[in-house]
Amino acid sequence: MLDNLNWWEIGALLLLALLIFGDRLPNVINDGLRMVRNLRTMAQNATGDLSRELGTDIQLEDLHPKAFIRKHLLSEEDEAAIRKPLQGVYDNLRADVTGVHDELKDVAKAVDVRSDAGRPATGNAPAPAPRRSYDDAT
Repeated sequence: MLDNLNWWEIGALLLLALLIFGDRLPNVINDGLRMVRNLRTMAQNATGDLSRELGTDIQLEDLHPKAFIRKHLLSEEDEAAIRKPLQGVYDNLRADVTGVHDELKDVAKAVDVRSDAGRPATGNAPAPAPRRSYDDAT
């Protein structure tokens, strides 16, 4: 949840929370953690109730509609019948992508070979060409 925050941002949030809540901050944190625990318990109870009602073992990930239908409502034959029309398209697309990937590798190798041929034997790279700006072209 906080993977995209760096330490400065987390520190700023903590300082802001301290300024807003002051002496009540420990109680606010406690209430928030209690709420998260209660929500987690409610989710576990709901999955347990669904498991008992349906007579199967349901995990929280299985509650996604696609996963639920795939796992509990479709047989393997039904799933194969649904996937069959699209399998040819998928195979063709995968072959095309693999072909393009191989061609790009060949082009990259050819460019590397050409750039290595123009380099001096001393190992010093030639100076890069000066960049031109849009104003230079006009």
